[in-house]
Amino acid sequence: MKAFTVARYGPDALHLSDVPVPAVGPRDVLVEVRAAGINPLDKMVRNGEFKQLLKYKPPFVLGHDVAGVVTRVGADVRGFTVGDEVYARPRDLRIGTFAELIAIDHDDVALKPRSLSFAEAGAVPLVALAAWQALVDVAHVEPGQKVLVHAGAGGLGSTVVQVAKHLGAHVATTAHTNDQDKVRELGADEVIDYTRQDFADVLSGYDVVLDSLGGPTLEKSLTVLSPGGLAISVVGPPDPAFARQLGHPVLAPVMAALSRKVRKQARKLGVRYTFFFMHADGAQLKTLAALYDDGTLGPVLDRTFDFDQTLEAMAYVEGGKAHGKVVVTQ
Repeated sequence: MKAFTVARYGPDALHLSDVPVPAVGPRDVLVEVRAAGINPLDKMVRNGEFKQLLKYKPPFVLGHDVAGVVTRVGADVRGFTVGDEVYARPRDLRIGTFAELIAIDHDDVALKPRSLSFAEAGAVPLVALAAWQALVDVAHVEPGQKVLVHAGAGGLGSTVVQVAKHLGAHVATTAHTNDQDKVRELGADEVIDYTRQDFADVLSGYDVVLDSLGGPTLEKSLTVLSPGGLAISVVGPPDPAFARQLGHPVLAPVMAALSRKVRKQARKLGVRYTFFFMHADGAQLKTLAALYDDGTLGPVLDRTFDFDQTLEAMAYVEGGKAHGKVVVTQ
């Protein structure tokens, strides 16, 4: 079958290849890929940024989001049959959605939201799981709390804004002038035009910040939190909990050193910092599918590319041109 594989780590490492059809284990479903979302995580894995923690053995197929049709089920699989339309974010070390077929553990899979096309469904698993896990599992957001979401018009931010609003939070977000109406339609109560204002000058007393920009933005985010507030970053320095999450506790001291500065800043301000890395969860995708089907959540697509244009799709995302999710379709 055709697939886009990483033979060696680096910016130019992704290439179209012929690879064997994946073996289907007793817990697996074999999915014919109809759509695969492009995520910043794809670039990070391709470049080897997590190679000490996520030990992929080149060559491997890239891609973290998928929507498609089940073509085979393993002997121990229950709840899925051939012909089911599904979506998933396959678990780490079993990614590979930039391909014609992928075998996925059935615990990572859910039936596709009925209201979404394959392209729309292929755009949402990773960002929807990340938003849900960050706000529900980590931050325990409650109605009336104040949540700041950076880059609310982006692929992740647009979903976090919607989930935060669903949870009853007062939602602020940063966005470009041209995207202000868009993020308000998604549910943002307060919009900071980052081309004209510094969010740290106008916001205060926030319970949670979801940071997807890092650097100075993360550092300033700590200052807008109320005492005990929580800054969650998907791009900031990893903390010791991340090493434990990935099953490498021996690297916890390394993670502690990498995040020492920001954790020290947080303690000085009386707030908290955590690095966040989402995990696969089919049960949560089932919950999220219902929210997409009842209109609580909606996908935010920028554009789609054909499968043979996967490299162009990656370059488009890396070039910062996307306003929403970018999806490769077959």
